Amino acid sequence: MRPFSFIYYILSVVLYILALPLLISLSFKQKYKESIPSRFFLFNNPRFKNSNGIWFHVCSLGESRALKPILDSIDKENVKITTITQTGQNEAKKYGVDLRYLPYEMFLPFWIKPQKMVVVLEAEFWYMLFAVVAARGGKVVLLNARISDKSVKKYMKMGWFYRRLLANVDKIFCQSEIDAFRFETLGAKDIEIVGNIKLAQKIESTKEYEKPDITTIVAASTHDGEEKVVLEGYKEYIKNNAAKLIVVPRHPERFEAVYKILVEFCNQNSLHVNRFSEDKSLSTEIVLVDMMGELNNIYKISDIAVLGGAFKEDVGGHNPLEPAHFGCKIITGKHFHDQKELFKYVHHVQYIENDELCNALEEAQNLPPSSVDEQIDLDRVIKYIES
Repeated sequence: MRPFSFIYYILSVVLYILALPLLISLSFKQKYKESIPSRFFLFNNPRFKNSNGIWFHVCSLGESRALKPILDSIDKENVKITTITQTGQNEAKKYGVDLRYLPYEMFLPFWIKPQKMVVVLEAEFWYMLFAVVAARGGKVVLLNARISDKSVKKYMKMGWFYRRLLANVDKIFCQSEIDAFRFETLGAKDIEIVGNIKLAQKIESTKEYEKPDITTIVAASTHDGEEKVVLEGYKEYIKNNAAKLIVVPRHPERFEAVYKILVEFCNQNSLHVNRFSEDKSLSTEIVLVDMMGELNNIYKISDIAVLGGAFKEDVGGHNPLEPAHFGCKIITGKHFHDQKELFKYVHHVQYIENDELCNALEEAQNLPPSSVDEQIDLDRVIKYIES
């Protein structure tokens, strides 16, 4: 092991020891009860069965879904996938391949078997992962690679570290010209711009629900604090307009907390709320979708999508392609930095401050549905992976 890698490894061990009490505590939370024991204690997370395969590593749900067009085009016989989150793991199970959680870096030198290639999506930059795969003769490929506007200063300040990390990378397929420039600045080689592979996803609904006969607004993938922003805008809007509100929180562990917020709001404003899991008739003014996998089905019957994750600074926005595909008129906040590349391809989107939602809902009546201008060159990626 090289001196830098040895020092990095020792620091990872020290950090692990210091974090043990927190890791044990988080293991009991519903959100992490599977991922943390697997990643940090190797519980039910053995090494891959075979060597010399193609290994895809993704973080969460969106990246797991983005793999589908690629996996549909290659031989999956010796494909493996690792994820970080439980939602990503659940999505990746659909592919029927050898599936694991990515262990914490301290375990990787003992856990990784030699592979032909590891394909890492977006910004999952793990030094030990890259170093160990490269040391054992495998190629390291970055796919859908990006360095966001919010993160670029951090990357440049830590340029000495990222130059070492990127020295182990054989190929980078990045999202945009600005991403390519940033990787070049950090010393990366062999970079190609292919666009965002999420544009290649097949977007479809899985169930049919009857569309309400009034304007239907979906608050999609909301985070803590964003439901209140939506409810305030909705409250003002329905003073002069008839509309139904469907709320779809991003994380299932928040269903109960969001339901309490909606009940309190309805009690104060003489409205009614139902849980979608109990009543799918959409008969009340407000509906909480407390089930996973329903968002596309809800987009399909909605007129306006208030896309969450961008009304607070620490999330970075969510994928606008799905509501645009179903013809929703999209409204989102101004903190969409992690999805800026995708929003470039979506037309007729309103970007608003938190107190502007009512006006945006009014304006949506005069706007055409959002639409997507698809631009992606996936063939080059597939040819490289198969070579």
